[in-house]
Amino acid sequence: MFIKPTRRETLSLLASVAPAVLGMSFAVAGSTAAEAQETRPNILFMLVDNLGYGELGVYGGGATRGAPTPRIDKLASEGLRLTNMNMEAQCTPSRSAILTGRYAIRSGTHSVPFGGVADGLTQWEVTMAESLSAAGYATALYGKWHLGSNNGRLPNDQGFDEWYGIPRTTDEALWPGSPGYSPGIMPPEQLMEGRKGENSREVKVYDLEQRRLIDAEITRRSIAFMERQTQARKPFFAYATLTQPHLPTLPNPAFAGKTGNGDWADMLAEMDYNVGQMLDAVDRLGIRDNTIVIFASDNGPEFVRAWDGWAGPWKGQYFTAWEGGIRVPFMVRWPGKMPAGRISDEIVHAVDLFPTLAKLAGAEVPKDRPIDGVDQSDFFTGKTEKSARDGILVFCADRLQAVKWKNFKVHFYQQDTMVSPPVKLAIPFLFNLYTNPREDTDKQITDSWVIGPVLKMVGEFEASTKKHPLIAMGTPDPYTPPH
Repeated sequence: MFIKPTRRETLSLLASVAPAVLGMSFAVAGSTAAEAQETRPNILFMLVDNLGYGELGVYGGGATRGAPTPRIDKLASEGLRLTNMNMEAQCTPSRSAILTGRYAIRSGTHSVPFGGVADGLTQWEVTMAESLSAAGYATALYGKWHLGSNNGRLPNDQGFDEWYGIPRTTDEALWPGSPGYSPGIMPPEQLMEGRKGENSREVKVYDLEQRRLIDAEITRRSIAFMERQTQARKPFFAYATLTQPHLPTLPNPAFAGKTGNGDWADMLAEMDYNVGQMLDAVDRLGIRDNTIVIFASDNGPEFVRAWDGWAGPWKGQYFTAWEGGIRVPFMVRWPGKMPAGRISDEIVHAVDLFPTLAKLAGAEVPKDRPIDGVDQSDFFTGKTEKSARDGILVFCADRLQAVKWKNFKVHFYQQDTMVSPPVKLAIPFLFNLYTNPREDTDKQITDSWVIGPVLKMVGEFEASTKKHPLIAMGTPDPYTPPH
């Protein structure tokens, strides 16, 4: 009888085999941390919250949104910029997909949790941070987590050596000032910090004052972490999960009024500055050529007014399967390894980031569970101009709402906004995104042959769930797969 290894056994295995797989010098007795850092790239991953496709200058925004974004635009020119990067439709599932390489519906993280259940990732999941840690990386998360609110499911329980930030989301900063609110009814969200092997502790209430200050603090701590690890000559994974522009979209006091175009533009100017500060730190530390830098958004733009964002040429906002809900800004730089100035419309998905970064860093991806992500390292490094995938499944909550295949898209449900009810379509919408990028329902195509490859993708996913059942949202620890 085959018995699956436990999560601890899986991580132990990753730690033991990762160096051997690459045959790197630091696996040899007597090798130094300096050799490890020389052989393995650092990773600085800057993830912003609800930034629409059209917000940055390089994607058609910037000055047209009230504030130029010169630092982020320059970063985009220094490596690969994607115009068809896809996330999941909500914050929690996108963050789950990035860290596990699995569609969030597999992990019980398909929706933003609203309390009353065990939220976040089960401890059985293996995250990118755990894999990199097992491969010798220092790991830290500063910012928004949204993958578990309690000890046992916070970042320091999921592979990060240290963390600081909020366990859930930014709109909770509105609670303390809300009429009728009482912490006795609903405790306020706390800024927290923690270290691996210890319980996290509450630092202070996350209110509107802290909402304005948090991204500057995320930036400061991320830079300090990179400085410490560079001094220690240890490769690092710095995951800076900035909270802007999630509602309430409020700038740091140092940027309030700076553009003269309102809070949203002031926030955009601050975001560009914070990204620039982290990039300057990489240069100052002399690690530019050995650091993979990623900038991305977790999903489409904000829907709630007056903080709503812009998806550029695409229709919709987050929580929907429209292109505006899932297609996001994405850029990656690794000087000397990834050619500069590349722009590609090849399809990539959030789930691809774990296997891709694991390959580039010499880490391992679990082999005892379905991994939906594919290794895009050859594509990212310019060895091929083609993505390793030609389609993706688009889930909204627990529904398979749409499928993208090449330049075609099939919708099985219609849901216009995050507050609209999803309506199952008697006949799916079928769009050619080249001729109908706005997914106008009165411009459907009749190329029904596209349904063939689409249903093949759906069938393969469904077959995998019979062998590996989906983890239900709210599943408590300990979780053991039913095999």
